[in-house]
Amino acid sequence: MLTLTINGRTVQATEGSTILEAAEQNNIHIPTLCYLKGKHQAGACRICLVEVKGAKTLQASCITQAREGMVVLTNSERVRRTRKIMYALLMSDHDSDCLFCRRNQDCELQALGRTLGITESRFAGERSLAPLDRTAAITRDMSKCILCRRCVTACAEVQAAGVLNAQNRGFDTVIGPAGDLLLDEVACAYCGQCVSVCPTGALTETDSLAPVIDALNDPQKRVVVQVAPAVRVAIGEEFGYPAGTRMTGKLAASLREIGFDDVFDTNFAADLTILEEGTEFLARVSSFLNGGDVKLPMVTSCSPGWIKYIENHYPELLSHLSTCKSPQMMLGALVKSFYAEKIGVDPASLFVVSVMPCTAKKFEITREEMDIDGLKNVDAILTTRELAALIRQFGIPFRELEDSEFDRPLGLSTGAADIFGVTGGVMEAALRTVYEVVTGREFPFEGLRLKAIEGFDQIKTATLTIKDPLPAYQMLDGLEVKIAVTSGLDGARKLVEEIQAGTSPYHFIEVMGCPGGCIVGGGQPRSHDPLIKEKRMQAIFSEDESKTLRKSHENPDLIALYDTYLGEPNSDVAHKLLHTHYVPRGLYNELLIQKKA
Repeated sequence: MLTLTINGRTVQATEGSTILEAAEQNNIHIPTLCYLKGKHQAGACRICLVEVKGAKTLQASCITQAREGMVVLTNSERVRRTRKIMYALLMSDHDSDCLFCRRNQDCELQALGRTLGITESRFAGERSLAPLDRTAAITRDMSKCILCRRCVTACAEVQAAGVLNAQNRGFDTVIGPAGDLLLDEVACAYCGQCVSVCPTGALTETDSLAPVIDALNDPQKRVVVQVAPAVRVAIGEEFGYPAGTRMTGKLAASLREIGFDDVFDTNFAADLTILEEGTEFLARVSSFLNGGDVKLPMVTSCSPGWIKYIENHYPELLSHLSTCKSPQMMLGALVKSFYAEKIGVDPASLFVVSVMPCTAKKFEITREEMDIDGLKNVDAILTTRELAALIRQFGIPFRELEDSEFDRPLGLSTGAADIFGVTGGVMEAALRTVYEVVTGREFPFEGLRLKAIEGFDQIKTATLTIKDPLPAYQMLDGLEVKIAVTSGLDGARKLVEEIQAGTSPYHFIEVMGCPGGCIVGGGQPRSHDPLIKEKRMQAIFSEDESKTLRKSHENPDLIALYDTYLGEPNSDVAHKLLHTHYVPRGLYNELLIQKKA
């Protein structure tokens, strides 16, 4: 420990702390803007300046090491005056359309102004370059960028994608792709981790509220909504509930209050994914053991950010991906086929909305390879944040709603589907079913939980030995099934490079595009709670454990769907509706394709 003086108080702090960290350890608040604890310490905004005895200039507390005997003032007149000047300079090159900005009242820059006591705009002058870049998933508005570089850290260090960087110098600096390219023109995965950390409205999900509201107001449309598992453990934060509060019942009720005609659950299609993907995996392993030309390891395909990443960077390995669509696309396909037939309506009159924790889902629904008979599987995506905005616009008293349930036949799910929202969940759900299908016995782990692949380590592995299988699977007897789980594109890169090098020891790999899984997707409520991932994860597992049915193959509505419509997993009908293919993307890959042609 070291001893220093802050604002006249003698305090102690751990060795190696910055001044900001030393202050935090002693409940002394220093305002910050660009700083993100444990992730981004750049000293770029200069808002956290403090006065240090003996130093000629004010010091950025987020990057200045605390030293034994140091004397620090965090609120001297000089400090407060300088912070206001720095804030005013930021605002002089910032759009002041706060009333119309999507981040109004949820903007860190705006909140900082209140903290600093800013009451006027002090400077006016030349404005820097402010390009607007709008993709299907993410909108980049540089008129609101404060050059904090949080997004650069999220993209380069957290995700190892390196799409966003500071371009040009000085007053001409812009944060974006190199060469003034747009996000659509580079290998952006649309994961939205940059959106999650942006303190202003410079990076947001591309707005989908208008088309959804138009569809709700169109008497010729039957508007169907589905909700991803991670949404139910995060939406409450938008309405003042503690992080990790399960809101499944109020979520369904709010959607019904908005006026959606059918309120379905993406979890139903998560159960469906397990049967389709599990069957595909068993077919691949069986063929491999018989000398067939199949690709192992098989890699999950539920995360559109991850799919976009492998299409851009490792297109030669696309055959390792499961051919299964993501759960939301499966359910959309069923709505416009099975459900349309069931209720006797033209599929073209159905408008399917997905509420997702993910910005990359907005890109996923634009994929032409997902269309069936000329119809999109899903018509619009709302992020969790956008749904909260819609609830407020419709004046719905979320906290006062009585719990409701999802509609059937596409609303019943098992606990296995719930855990799709967290890293390791897809693999664990798959193993619950595959193990029982192969052996006739229940998954042999306490509480159906394989703890080795849970948690937030970048790469988690496990080995499951098949013993005494059923007669149809005798060839698997004694097989040591090796599995790996990762979340975040950096971990995905490491596992994929093993496949590329021919050294991967695994049979089955789960990849989620966002570090921690969908619970911290790019469309989830923003939070500075250091335990936000843990709280949402525990809520996901609590949702699973609260259910009587916890294995996908036990879902009675899913069994009925196969009996009456799909036939069996991986049938011709199932392949038409529920499976797809993926394509190389990006300028480099397009040039290779043209050269081969």
